[in-house]
Amino acid sequence: MEYRRLGRSGLKVSALSLGAWVTYGGQVGQDTAEECMHAAIEHGVNFFDNAEGYAGGKAEIVMGNVIKKAGWRREDLVVSTKIFWGGSGPNDTGLSHKHVIEGVNNALKRFQMDYVDLVYCHRPDPQTPIEETVRAMDIVIRQGKAFYWGTSEWSADEIRSAYGIAREFGLTPPLMEQPQYNLFHRDRVEKEYALLYRDIGLGTTIWSPLASGMLTGKYQNGVPADSRGSVKGYEWLQSSLTDAQRVAAVGRLSRIAADLGVPLAQMALAWCLKNPNVSSVITGASRVGQVQENMKALAVVPMLTTDVMGAIDAALATA
Repeated sequence: MEYRRLGRSGLKVSALSLGAWVTYGGQVGQDTAEECMHAAIEHGVNFFDNAEGYAGGKAEIVMGNVIKKAGWRREDLVVSTKIFWGGSGPNDTGLSHKHVIEGVNNALKRFQMDYVDLVYCHRPDPQTPIEETVRAMDIVIRQGKAFYWGTSEWSADEIRSAYGIAREFGLTPPLMEQPQYNLFHRDRVEKEYALLYRDIGLGTTIWSPLASGMLTGKYQNGVPADSRGSVKGYEWLQSSLTDAQRVAAVGRLSRIAADLGVPLAQMALAWCLKNPNVSSVITGASRVGQVQENMKALAVVPMLTTDVMGAIDAALATA
């Protein structure tokens, strides 16, 4: 496993990590989650991503149970949660001071932990002043309930504003962002955030590197019954998974991967890893075999020469 600094911090995260979105507490049960996490640990993964909104908090319970049962040294793990969608009450969502503090406290109870390493603002909250959120996150850090805080799917302007407020008032600034990044979704990571890597040392832990499974090739003939696109509550994914131009692009990408002698999914993950501004690529898995296959992507990175990267760009020209 390769370990990368999270932005400008001294924290090291595994280049490939394992996330709980959709799966834990929902698509898969405790036993499968346990198998997947053990396989990840065996491959050197140290970063496990979660959120209060995943399966209504059940994903944190499942992950916490696995970690407690396994008896892994807490110091060897980097565990995250994200705060925004905590419940149905008027103050159970968003990034108010109240919900940030209560959301983190509730997440720690579900995890059965004293702290998480990373806490993210899961989305921007237009109804809460950014200064209020920054001050609440600073309290979380100072209380030792998290070591670093960051954002997820915030604009560059919003991140820069939060950073400026923190510096002005002597508060803890945001360190990392968790954006979507894959072969079909590139502009934010590659263009919008470009100056933030240099100016504030922003780290990124990217999600959906396989475009919700589309970059595995499994959706070339529609939506399989056992796939993420068929999960109740995720019907909104189906239009992108069956988009004709993207389906055609996946076909072209599959031929490039075949020429390299590797599965398309491993090539797509390796492509994300090639970006020096990506701190960690968050993978998902609904069975242990997927974890084992995803981990092989590290060996594919050296195969992505300048010519291969050019061919990949050409394959995406109309997607």
